[in-house]
Amino acid sequence: MTYHHNATSYTGVRITALAAATALSTLFGTHTATAAQTVVKWMHVETVPAYIKTWEDIAKKYETQHPDVDIQLQFLENEAFKAKLPTLLQSDAAPDFFYSWGGGVLRQQSQTGALMDLTEAMNANGGEWAKTYKPAAVAGLTFDDKIYAVPYRMGTVSFFYNKELFAKAGVKAEDIKTWDDFLGAVKTLKGAGIAPIAGGGGDKWPLHFYWSFLVMRNGGEAVFEAAKNKEGEGFMHPAVIKAGEQLAELGKLQPFQNGYLGANWPQTLGAFGDGRAAMLLGFENTEPNQRKNAGDGKGLAADNIGRFGFPIVEGGAGKATDTLGGLNGWGVSKNASPAAVDFLRFLTSQEMERQMASEGMIIPAAVDAEEGLKNPLMRESADQLAASTWHQNFFDQDLGPSVGRVVNDVSVEILAGQMTAEEGAQAIQDATELE
Repeated sequence: MTYHHNATSYTGVRITALAAATALSTLFGTHTATAAQTVVKWMHVETVPAYIKTWEDIAKKYETQHPDVDIQLQFLENEAFKAKLPTLLQSDAAPDFFYSWGGGVLRQQSQTGALMDLTEAMNANGGEWAKTYKPAAVAGLTFDDKIYAVPYRMGTVSFFYNKELFAKAGVKAEDIKTWDDFLGAVKTLKGAGIAPIAGGGGDKWPLHFYWSFLVMRNGGEAVFEAAKNKEGEGFMHPAVIKAGEQLAELGKLQPFQNGYLGANWPQTLGAFGDGRAAMLLGFENTEPNQRKNAGDGKGLAADNIGRFGFPIVEGGAGKATDTLGGLNGWGVSKNASPAAVDFLRFLTSQEMERQMASEGMIIPAAVDAEEGLKNPLMRESADQLAASTWHQNFFDQDLGPSVGRVVNDVSVEILAGQMTAEEGAQAIQDATELE
């Protein structure tokens, strides 16, 4: 899940190399479009200008080697991307390939017939292409034995904290091992006059991480898989209800910054980067993203940011080594050109993924590309993934769009005291049964 502020559409203004060279040159870099015969439309969400420049540079490198191809990049704001993509995929304006969070959303897209089946291409020559990625990455983008996306990145959600604010309040991150320890740290920070957590209730999904992790820590993989597959007690399992009760307990402490219910994700990153909250539950690339969204454009110094995993729940079935995060890839439209597929192979090659890792953009899905990681916090995330006993894709993606929306809504409402744990579990169970 990466996010951008500049919404466009293929039927409207396209952010192309030519546009970048004119009105948007300062943001997107310069890049002169050729009189290409084959246009490849690449649709993405992004926030960091330096990363966007990297995308442009990679496209330019490919175009130099293939002068008959014009790669056209387009960026949509996150929610607009999710809202418009289903319609675009069923139209003549469909992108050749697009960013995917995998899970139930990708599965649903595959069932509509909108996607290209990449199985034959990736398994040709003894699986030469498929073997360039970590097996878990390919498996996570495979449904009914068919590969529907090209692996790109893996990620994990964890807590990031402001070392100076922790020191001011006398909180030690290494002492936060259990959920009770975490609640204790929240109380201590509040007592020191510090907002404990930056929260993004406006976008809703940032707060579903809390509910998801608590379900994982209480119930473990068996409970979640049973619920997802409509087995046993489903989301009415006692472990799931307990997770909701713990979430409500956190909400009663009023742990977030003022106005959190209206804050979108960039604003949430900004609150953390401005030092207005001590913690953020976020992605592996939090350190560069908080810089970009901070009021001064600089944010917290890298050495002032620490990181720790989501705490365990004492007596719960989940392990501290169970991780929650992304498995992202590039979905390919059914009518995409061979040039688009060839460019995707180039984009996700070990060389390109190593470059992106070295720039702190991703934890790569390509085999052995993580050696390029230089950012210590990113390296910690990569090491946590390497030791993961269960890596779960984001709940709102894995459960599909309709159930995912309910999960996000419920998470916010429980935290805000507008819904009980039982009501939330029932709402998710009802949505699952309608699938």
